[in-house]
This record gives sequence, structure tokens and C-alpha cells, in this order.
Amino acid sequence: MKGEPMRLTLGRLDSPIGQVLTATDADGRLRALDFHDYEDRLRRLLIRHYGEVELVEGETPEPVRAALEAWFAGDLRAFDGLTVVTGGTDFQRRVWAALREIPAGETRSYGQLAAAIGQPTAVRAVGLANGANPVGIVTPCHRVIGAGGALTGYAGGVERKRWLLEHERAARTRP
Repeated sequence: MKGEPMRLTLGRLDSPIGQVLTATDADGRLRALDFHDYEDRLRRLLIRHYGEVELVEGETPEPVRAALEAWFAGDLRAFDGLTVVTGGTDFQRRVWAALREIPAGETRSYGQLAAAIGQPTAVRAVGLANGANPVGIVTPCHRVIGAGGALTGYAGGVERKRWLLEHERAARTRP
């Protein structure tokens, strides 16, 4: 007999680069974040990480909403206290932790990220883990670029990736 599906609240917030979707649990913890035009991807990642999931439209909890609004307003430390819970394998969680160590506005190649987690030959696996990141922006997969410096591989689209990096660089230089 299967257990009950995980019940999550699907919230919607406007941002400078399109509506952002948030999936939060009953305790208000962020489980997933994606863009409105990638809702199917968000749902697929939730199922991959948690099995059967029931998404119920509702409000994004205040701490998550406030952190996102502050980050888009230029406070690059706004996610520091945000509680994020993800599924994923141990390897994926190591990659996601390494992503959060990349300073805002800076980039790393997939090879550099693989080396950072102590597995320099796992470049392809790092790329797959990066693509399976359920909490884009908060876990900044947009900071990973191709070996030649190309803005590749961002599920939200290259234009959003460019905007996110430029936003972070501009916010770092503000007094």
C-alpha cells in the first residue's frame, strides 16, 4: 500500500524575469523553485525527488517571499537564513552545497565544480546534478558555465541566466 502523497503549496511571485513558482511544505520550508514557464519541470523534479506529490495553489510563506523579494532588490545575502529542504542523492546534495559556495556574480565551469567536490573526473555527473537542482536561484546553478566560458545549460533559459549573473554583479558593486 502506498503512503499519502507529499502535500506542498505552490506559490507564485512576480520577479523582474518572470513569475517565480515556489513549492513549500507545511512547515514553510522551500522544496522547489522555478519559473512559471517551467512548471512541468518543477513538477517532474518534485516527483523525482519525493515520489507522488500533491501541489495545492496557495501563498508563498512570508520568509520565502521576503527573501526572494530582497534578493531581487539586490540583497545577495537574503537567502542565507532561508530553510531549504531537498531530496536528491548524496552526490547531488554535495554538488548543490558547492553551488552555494560560489560567490554571487562569479562563475565556475563544470570541471571546476567537480574539482571543488573532490571528484575532478565527474564533470558529466556534476552537470546532471546541476540540472536536477530543484531550487534554482537559491541554489545558484546559474553560476555554472561551459569550459569555454559560454552561458550554457540553464533550465530557465540563457537570457535569464545572463540577467541573474548581471544582477548579482551589479548588486556586489553597490555601496
